[in-house]
Order: sequence, then C-alpha cells, then structure tokens
Amino acid sequence: MYKSLLLSINALCASIVWAQSPAASPAPSPPPAQSKLSVHWEELTAAEFRDAIARAQGACLLPFGILEKHGLHLPLGNDLLNVRYVALNAAQQEYAIVFPEYYFGQIFEAKHQPGTVAYSARLQLELLQETTDEMARNGCKKIIIVNGHGGNNSLLPYFAQAQLDTPHDYVVYVMGIMRSAQGEPKHKTNPATDMHAGESETSLSMIARPDLVHLDRAPQESGADQARLKLPEGLYTGIWWYARFPNHYAGEGAAATRELGEFEARTWINGLVQAIRAVKADQESLRLQNEFYERGKHPLETPQ
Repeated sequence: MYKSLLLSINALCASIVWAQSPAASPAPSPPPAQSKLSVHWEELTAAEFRDAIARAQGACLLPFGILEKHGLHLPLGNDLLNVRYVALNAAQQEYAIVFPEYYFGQIFEAKHQPGTVAYSARLQLELLQETTDEMARNGCKKIIIVNGHGGNNSLLPYFAQAQLDTPHDYVVYVMGIMRSAQGEPKHKTNPATDMHAGESETSLSMIARPDLVHLDRAPQESGADQARLKLPEGLYTGIWWYARFPNHYAGEGAAATRELGEFEARTWINGLVQAIRAVKADQESLRLQNEFYERGKHPLETPQ
C-alpha cells in the first residue's frame, strides 16, 4: 500500500510539472481582431479607444441631428436617427469612430412646435467648438461633421470657416445630406416641396427606423407651401420657413416607399464612405492650415 501511495504521489508531481512546462502551457489568447472594434465611441473601452484611433487614422465622425417636429408621422429625433444610421453604416465599411448622439444645432424656426429643443446661438457654437476640441485632444485629428438637418446648412460651414480664427491641430470637414443620384427611383411628389418629412425623408426613415414611421398619420396634416411671403429672389429673411411651412412639414410623407429609402440610404452611405477615405488620405489641409496660421501672425511678410 505504501508503494502504491508513493507511485500515486510521483504521478501527481509529474503531472504538475508537465502542466507547468512551457510546452504544455495553453497558447495565449490572440488579441481581438481589428474588425471586432466597435465604431461607437461610447462602446469602446479606454484601451480599445487607443486601438480604434490608430485604426481610424484619426478620422472621426460627428453625426449632427436635431430635435424638432417632423409632421405627424415621424419622430422628433428623425434627423439624428437617420444621420446616425448613415454614419454607423459608413464607418463599418471604412473604419472611423462615431461620436455619440449630438442634437445641439440650429432650430429656432420650430420653437412654436412641441418637443423642439432650441439652444442659443452662442451655446451652439461654444458647445460644438468644445466638442471638436475634446475629440481632437483624444486623437481625432480629422473630424467629419455629418449634417443630417437642413437648419444647420449655414451653421456648419460657418463653424468650419471659424476654425481659421484660432490655431487648431486638427481639421474640421463638413458633409451635407446626400439624397439624389443617378438611377434614383421616380418620385411620386413634387421635388420642389419635398423638403421636410416628405416623400424622400420619410422613405429614408423607413429604412433607418421603420418602427417609428406612421404612414397612416401623414395625410392628417398639410405639408403644402403656403407662400405667405412675396419677396424678390435673393432677398432673405429668417421667417421664410414659417411663412411657407408653418406646420413644420413640407411635402407628402404618405408617398414614401422602401425602394426610394433604400436607394437614398445607399447613396448617402456610399458618399460618406468616399469622404472618409478622402479625409484619411488628405495630407494638405492641416499643412495649409498651419501655414495660414503662421502667415496670419505676420501678414506684411506674406509673399506677394
């Protein structure tokens, strides 16, 4: 029995030594594949974020939406939902980090409608500046603001232009809404008034968030142009939208189709993919920006 016990102990020791030997050690787990990195800024761990910035080559997307009425058939956050759908799908194809939900834009023209959140002009610009500054501090040296709201069409180019006022070590790019392209399905409604919660936008929403689209409610309100201002072409006033579309609805959402929505989503996503690739390859914007900052300090020394 004693001999049997010794043999058992020896066998146990041998098995322990074998298990601890390098040859028998289990292979270390491979690092997570790059394809597994989320494109969502908020879903990444701190360590993953470092890897994501490297993989994205410093390219980050800021999908820019709003909170406003979209007829009676679409959600208040429709612009944000649609632009994030496009941005997230584009970033999956050409890797980029997508900033969390951002809806702090220009929407004074909808303050008379329930659910609208309209921040002051000062806060809009300050918050956007601090947001891009913070993105850049974290490695986003090429920031594409992807606009999903027509009311930002003047705000965002102005913001990009204002970056020349103070030196920055990053570049801001702005990409607008892309809807029409060659091969687009025939529209059922007048493109001239298909501007807000109408056929085109509602079609895209049927792809991005079909669960929030209520086509049966669309005919319950008019999206017709009321044309209450008679001003010469080229003369602008801020009340123009309310004068034409006081219901904050322009077009006919009931005419929307998934076919049109799929085409528009694909068009916008493909356009953004190309933009991300172009931004990653762009080596001139920051160089020229820095040259401009330096020459701006001594304009009399600028070569003529």
